[in-house]
Amino acid sequence: MQIKATGITLTPATKDYVTKKAAAFEKYLEGNSPAAKHYVEVGKTTSHHKQGNLFRAEFNLSAPGRQFRSETEAADLYAAVDEAQEKMIAELRDTKDKETTMFRRGARRLKEYLRRRFYKS
Repeated sequence: MQIKATGITLTPATKDYVTKKAAAFEKYLEGNSPAAKHYVEVGKTTSHHKQGNLFRAEFNLSAPGRQFRSETEAADLYAAVDEAQEKMIAELRDTKDKETTMFRRGARRLKEYLRRRFYKS
């Protein structure tokens, strides 16, 4: 996993927090996890806001044949990382559900074909 900090210094605490949050993606990748690459960028977007700082977190995940991305901005760095993680998990979950649905649909068609072919009533 590569972590990039923009406009801030990357502390060990921040690095550990981001690493922990990115580890939650592994269960949605199943067999692709060794080949998957994580790119994370955290930082401060600008320094000219009148009402405090605005932090940004971005997760990019490259799995074989797939690209996933989530990005958020928040007033707190850790809140931005949490929101980006939630968006990424939602995207990964939707993709996994779609793949499961497509597999089941194909299996159902095969079963119907075999019933018609071999068990004619």
